[in-house]
Amino acid sequence: MGTLRFLRENAPWLTAGVLLTFLSSFGQTYFISVFAGEIRTGFGLTHGQWGGIYTVGTTASALVMIWAGGLTDHFRVRVLAPMVLILMTGACMFMALNPVWWLLPLVIFALRFTGQGMMSHLAVVAMARWFAASRGRALSVATLGHALGESILPLIFVSLLVIHDWRILWVLAGILSVAGIPLLLLLLRHERTPQSWAQSSQSLGMDARQWTRSEALRHYLFWFMVPTVLGPAAFNTAFFFHQVHIAEIKDISHVELVAMFPIYTVVVISSMIGAGYALDRLGTARVLPFMLLPMIAAFLLFAVSDGPWILLAGFVFLAMTTGANSVVPNAFWAEFYGSAHLGRIKAMVAAVMVFGSALGPGLTGLGIDMGLALEAQFVIIAAYFAFASLMMTIGVKRARSSLPATA
Repeated sequence: MGTLRFLRENAPWLTAGVLLTFLSSFGQTYFISVFAGEIRTGFGLTHGQWGGIYTVGTTASALVMIWAGGLTDHFRVRVLAPMVLILMTGACMFMALNPVWWLLPLVIFALRFTGQGMMSHLAVVAMARWFAASRGRALSVATLGHALGESILPLIFVSLLVIHDWRILWVLAGILSVAGIPLLLLLLRHERTPQSWAQSSQSLGMDARQWTRSEALRHYLFWFMVPTVLGPAAFNTAFFFHQVHIAEIKDISHVELVAMFPIYTVVVISSMIGAGYALDRLGTARVLPFMLLPMIAAFLLFAVSDGPWILLAGFVFLAMTTGANSVVPNAFWAEFYGSAHLGRIKAMVAAVMVFGSALGPGLTGLGIDMGLALEAQFVIIAAYFAFASLMMTIGVKRARSSLPATA
């Protein structure tokens, strides 16, 4: 099927996926960290203390995701998504009205669970279930919402911070969240029947069967993939979490730094589209081993950059992996483990990812407080991605022979 025909015939469901990923922005680090300076100043927190609070709240959301993510195996998106958006609106208002620092872990938990956790989870599980032969393209289109959010929201809200109090802007975020509910219900008034519920043979995983979550957790490939799931979530999050500090140490303004985000987004979108097409033609087993390599180059460039141009080059490489990472791993779990129990399996994966996003800011913030320069930490992070890439390649190569012929 041609691209234009694919987009036209599946427009309501693809648009719903884009809307879900875009609205997840209000619980994503690239949005929350826009207010890092104001939050630390307003509550008298150091980098390490703010990073620790972020770690506690995000870790709690990861634990809850293990249970809540499985709800996608029982309820349709049009039922769950409005409920999550109402909770997200409450979380935004909680941030706007919170008067004391000791409630911040609860605020971060609410934002991370509803945004990064459930909204993103709903989008990728829906795309993986609703599409089989065009799963890669569907995921790449749906995750455009992430790219759109990353490109425009930080720039808009950093600009608004110049003239408005940061708490008022969180009220605005809450209003935008709840405003998405009517549009989502309109798009999904005829929600597609998940292919996994029809037990299509195209949705079978390794050994031509459907894997349960407990079986996946006992399988070696899951654990070979954990460093790959953990790494981008941890250290991409850490980079954007410390964007105010990075602007300071690189001697550029915060506005100059976020002005690079649209370029980053263009590369992310290009990478997502390219990864989607590659998946549909080659399969995840052939594409996955190359996914983390640009991330290694990105953090080495961040470590040595002494001006905006090398920093921008690092952004380009970071975007290449970020774009592919938003598509390839999500298709991987359906392809290797089947889609009948995808909600529960992806809930565990989402928990690992959310835990990684908790770990990254906490570790790097503690490192800064202990005197370990962020540039030195970037070199260590690059070495981690080399290790994760090796582990993933070994695991996928070994498991590839177990895939059914249709994969």
